[in-house]
Amino acid sequence: MIAISRRHRRTVATGLALALPLAALAACGGGGGTDASAEAGSGTGTIKVWAHQGAASEAAAIQSAVKSFNSSQSKIKVELTLIPDNDYTKTITATEASKLPDVMEFDGPTAANFVYNKKLAPIDTYVSAATMANATDANKAQGEIGGKHYGLGMFDSGLGIYGNKKLLDAAGVKYPTGLADDWTAAEFTAALKVLKAKDSDGKTLDVQEGNGFATEWGTYGFAPVVWSAGGSLLKDGKAEGALDTPAVVSAMKTFQSWKTYVDPNTDGNAFAKGRVALSWVGHWMYPIYSKALGDDLVVLPLPDFGNGPKTGQGSWAWGIGADTKNAKAAGAFLDTLLDDTNITAMTTANGAVPATKTALAKSELYKQGGPLQLFADQLAKPCGDTDITKSCVAVTRPITAGYPVITAKFSEALSSVYGGADPKSALEKAARAIDQDFSDNAGYQIP
Repeated sequence: MIAISRRHRRTVATGLALALPLAALAACGGGGGTDASAEAGSGTGTIKVWAHQGAASEAAAIQSAVKSFNSSQSKIKVELTLIPDNDYTKTITATEASKLPDVMEFDGPTAANFVYNKKLAPIDTYVSAATMANATDANKAQGEIGGKHYGLGMFDSGLGIYGNKKLLDAAGVKYPTGLADDWTAAEFTAALKVLKAKDSDGKTLDVQEGNGFATEWGTYGFAPVVWSAGGSLLKDGKAEGALDTPAVVSAMKTFQSWKTYVDPNTDGNAFAKGRVALSWVGHWMYPIYSKALGDDLVVLPLPDFGNGPKTGQGSWAWGIGADTKNAKAAGAFLDTLLDDTNITAMTTANGAVPATKTALAKSELYKQGGPLQLFADQLAKPCGDTDITKSCVAVTRPITAGYPVITAKFSEALSSVYGGADPKSALEKAARAIDQDFSDNAGYQIP
């Protein structure tokens, strides 16, 4: 889990889908409804389960959970199929609903598209009230469509800025201790300037440039700039007037100005080796960074562009196939899969944020006073995907079947801005393209 290669780091971050093949979804025909034909069934017998095959430790955790469930009772037998990470979403997309399993894992931003194409059924009737109540609000938000829940995750995600305390102190830079005293964007820029003056090559910031910005990392990592500036990727079904506001354009100009401080980080070691003092990334880098820096590692919120600090959230989730004939058995398995024993095993394996209230409270990393408490604090203030106020922090990526187009166009704009393009023109172009696609597809309405 602490290997340095970029390929492995992306695998560790499967919850964020940095290499998510969302483009495959954009080609889907619109289902246009939620007439799922899931049947309750007897609650006994064999059910098929699909999961993505991420890091070896994650695969082992899910295999162990299935084995334990099968041996704990005799009414339900789970047959698990692991599908390679890079092929997973494409496989679900290409498979007819009638051929999908009873239970399947899916990445958060794909939920609405799978509902739109009638591949997921609501789970509210089939998982227990206790399971639903114990899920964190942020966890529930990414799978809620039209007042129904289509998925729950074992873990969640978050962004922050890792700081090298030794380098920050040496430069005399005062840094935040939590959400209450976060940097403004201007203060963050000022800190970069001070750090640059103390740095041999003037490069003081890592933004995971090697992942590329015209990717899901671009959207996940930097849509918080848009949200924190008071904008949105989509508002009331439109990007124009939400994505390209003057405040968002100004924020993107600030983002663009940071490039001069960025270490390209081609070897993946810019922060761990002390070449930069700050790294804009997520929870998944903690194992590497804590091992490298020890007590010199500090975890800070992203800067505030005026509407409060914001972070992305969302991860892999579990749902019930729309055409299952045994939804009661599927729900029973999900109740066990989403208990604290299995969630703790999974989050120990991948380092992610536990997605239940009780497991989160007991987590050595994320509990109050833990080294990654910031990520839990952020997720405790969920925005959902529409009501992005100053007081909330964790924003769900737009819950719409048109998300693949949104992320493609926004990340392309972000990449071009980082490369020197005019932010206003780039954002307006992206907004027009998104709105044209939504117009062509009747707004991707899900009845």
